[in-house]
Amino acid sequence: MIEIVIPGEGIVRLENLILDLNGTIALDGLIAPEVKATINALSQKLSIFILSADTHGNLAEVTKGIKAEVKSVARENSYQQKQNFLKGLGRAKTAVIGNGINDYLILKDARIGIAVIGKEGVSSRP
Repeated sequence: MIEIVIPGEGIVRLENLILDLNGTIALDGLIAPEVKATINALSQKLSIFILSADTHGNLAEVTKGIKAEVKSVARENSYQQKQNFLKGLGRAKTAVIGNGINDYLILKDARIGIAVIGKEGVSSRP
């Protein structure tokens, strides 16, 4: 568990972290070694989940050596599958990091949602 003090909110206790793969922790389907090391360090305090529609078809290969539960979601309705996964974990104790249109709902619904703006950009719904 990680405790974060947020001004005006108080103490936030997180148990889970959901990570999107492409455009968030991976660029062009590859995860940098330092990103893998950071995720592994965080896994000592949080349960880490990587959710991906496996756009590049290399989900299992690219996540080898990462201390996280890796889940593949179907491309069709992936946003709803991700939201259902978040609900199962518990929104109040989960942070999400993502960048895609299929991350919109979980970024909005998680206790803490962090949108990544990188080389692949970021997408949102109005």
